[in-house]
Amino acid sequence: MNKTFEEAEELLVEIAEGMEEKQFKCDIIVCPPSPYLELASDFADESDLMVGAQNVSNHKDGAYTGEISAAMLESIDIDHCIVGHSERRKYFGETEAVLSEKVNILLDHDIRPIYCCGELLEERESKVHFDVVKKQLQDGIFSLGESEFDNVIIAYEPVWAIGTGVTASPEQAQEMHAYIRGLVAEAYNKKVAENTTILYGGSCNAKNAKELFANPDVDGGLIGGASLKADDFLKIADSF
Repeated sequence: MNKTFEEAEELLVEIAEGMEEKQFKCDIIVCPPSPYLELASDFADESDLMVGAQNVSNHKDGAYTGEISAAMLESIDIDHCIVGHSERRKYFGETEAVLSEKVNILLDHDIRPIYCCGELLEERESKVHFDVVKKQLQDGIFSLGESEFDNVIIAYEPVWAIGTGVTASPEQAQEMHAYIRGLVAEAYNKKVAENTTILYGGSCNAKNAKELFANPDVDGGLIGGASLKADDFLKIADSF
């Protein structure tokens, strides 16, 4: 929840211009606050930029004041949508049952969910972090058929490393990403697991991105605070 309309437009201009000047080796998706989605979608029409929403309702339509439906997102050409970010789980009480509904309704509208999972500090210190992530994936997305799951992106976000300046070490990130890929292989098969995109989200920035992305099972980043400055965001994109 950052940036006024003018500030958001300026940021998008700088990102789009940066993409024109340099050919990046990764897909770039921006997920602005909802009032700016159509603005971002207009930029995407003129570039390789893709646009995602930060949230979607688990209801199809109806009397749910303030909510945004998947059909609304589809109508303005939104490609992706974040589901189950740790802040949504913490502040808005979103459960895996609700998140599963959101994933399904997004897929019905040809929007790729970016499904977030991750443990709290006390869960890692109690050494139950693998169990926590496993349950989040099993209850949230592993009920999908293989063809549906192929359209899901997973984002691992250690909650203790979000906005704290503390980053999971490259070894910690790789360990969890490899574990997640193994869970996908068990739930589906090795080929599906190899083709699944698993992003790292947790104080990833221009200084540590290259080292994090060098891990074989870290396919990219879900960037938070570092995305609010175009230069930093583009440096991260250039870390592949």
